[in-house]
Amino acid sequence: MVDLLASSPFLLLMTVAGLGFLLGKLQAGGFGLGVAAVLFVGLGVGGIDERLKLPELVFQLGLILFVYTVGLSSGPGFFGALRARGLRDNLLVVTLIASGAALVTAAGRFLGLSGTHAAGLFTGALTNTPALAAVLDYEREHAAPELRERLLTEPVIAYSVAYPMGVLGVLLAIFVLQRVLRTDYAAEARAARTTGLVPDEIVDVTVRVTRTELAGRTLGDLQADHGWPVVFGRHRHGDEVTLAVRGTRLAEGDLLTVIGSKEHTTAVTDVIGEPSPEPLFQDRRVIDFRRVFVSSPDVAGKTIRDLMLPQRFGAILTRVRRGDVDFLARADMVLEPGDRVRVVAPADRIKDVSAFFGDSMKALSEIDVGVFGLGVALGLLLGMVPLPLPGGMTFKLGLAGGPLIAGLVLGALGRSGPIVWHMPYNANHTLRQFGLILFLAGVGTRSGGAFTKTLLHGNGLVLFGVGVALTIALGLSALLIAHKLLKIPMSLATGIVAGLFTQPAVLAFANEQSKSELSNVGYATVYPMATVAKIVAAQVIVAWLR
Repeated sequence: MVDLLASSPFLLLMTVAGLGFLLGKLQAGGFGLGVAAVLFVGLGVGGIDERLKLPELVFQLGLILFVYTVGLSSGPGFFGALRARGLRDNLLVVTLIASGAALVTAAGRFLGLSGTHAAGLFTGALTNTPALAAVLDYEREHAAPELRERLLTEPVIAYSVAYPMGVLGVLLAIFVLQRVLRTDYAAEARAARTTGLVPDEIVDVTVRVTRTELAGRTLGDLQADHGWPVVFGRHRHGDEVTLAVRGTRLAEGDLLTVIGSKEHTTAVTDVIGEPSPEPLFQDRRVIDFRRVFVSSPDVAGKTIRDLMLPQRFGAILTRVRRGDVDFLARADMVLEPGDRVRVVAPADRIKDVSAFFGDSMKALSEIDVGVFGLGVALGLLLGMVPLPLPGGMTFKLGLAGGPLIAGLVLGALGRSGPIVWHMPYNANHTLRQFGLILFLAGVGTRSGGAFTKTLLHGNGLVLFGVGVALTIALGLSALLIAHKLLKIPMSLATGIVAGLFTQPAVLAFANEQSKSELSNVGYATVYPMATVAKIVAAQVIVAWLR
């Protein structure tokens, strides 16, 4: 069997990936390794025989695919999070990452650890694969040829030793602290609805106009007076049903559909009139509605306002479903491939509107290889640029940082002229998962022999102890500073900690504890910045302890 696997890299890759996925699905006390199990299977297989290692190109390609797709999907949220509250949260995360780097560097000097071991511990204790990849890329660039093989295995060994407790330690910190502080997650969730931290449930209501003083006034006038964050759908005057637009004039007895949160639709109802039991949105004889997919490159990357739907088709958008969440269709909202929009239009124009948006599942499963290749190439070029550090040192973003930064910027841009940088959600997720598997299987098999020797005869216990101490110190510090000092709700703070550790397993645990969307908000706010900061910090650790 060893001879067979050694003779076929593809068979070896698929065996490691398949066994890793099966192992990752196993749960113990609600904890599972997930896709990270591929790394541990790779280490085990690589430790059996030194011939069982995948080519270096495998994990390099996987790394590039993984970090670029992460950047593309995170770009809009990343730059949006740098404003207001997001700036505070990201500064907290960057400060903690810098503190963690300083701690592991000090521990490395005191215990006589090599820079590669210390950097591997840092990436494992903070469970960040792109940062590990950045360390490997740094050593590939700077290590002497006779030392390269050893310096490329040491970070992976330390990462593997520290990683399991990098997950379990944070889960333990959250579990203990929420009980010590007696956190009331239900109260936090209710408060979040009033502060706008999580999106409200969107409802449709029908309102009857009863205020005589509103006769002759337009919806545009009322919106200018009150600034309601709602969308108006249909308007019925007598027996005539039309779309509700800014120029629609109201009269006593008219019916109007209002789409928005319960709070805001109630505010509109109080000003205009009273709720009507007649569900106007169910009358589809003249004005119809349909959910359609955004798959046309002429639509993706543009704001709803720029599409000029009322002028083109006499149509409006009321909702946008992205992933599993519904959003109100604001005029300044940028549409992405894979969004599912609710269109309200004259019944005889619905097909035309659907064709305009594309509405093709097939197109959403395809990748524009030309655009994808161009974006990755820009990232690789960026990764080659040497950047200065204090003390005359330089570092490069490399294969991990370059494509990630390029992905963040291009994802935030959305489109450049005719080029749409965004990828459909499903295609992005598939490529990301595939890339991560390639990377973990590649580095695991190439480091398996050295990993076994370290555990049996080396300083594995020391590495494990330092990793556990770093994980728990950063996890507890992040929770206490966020919740007690900055007065951040615990459910939001646990999401920030999950983002600090860039760990989906921690996020899943936080969601299970809080049972609200607040943890997801915190995670999405800091995840991109945490990834970039750890990529830089890991390389700095290697340079400092060189």
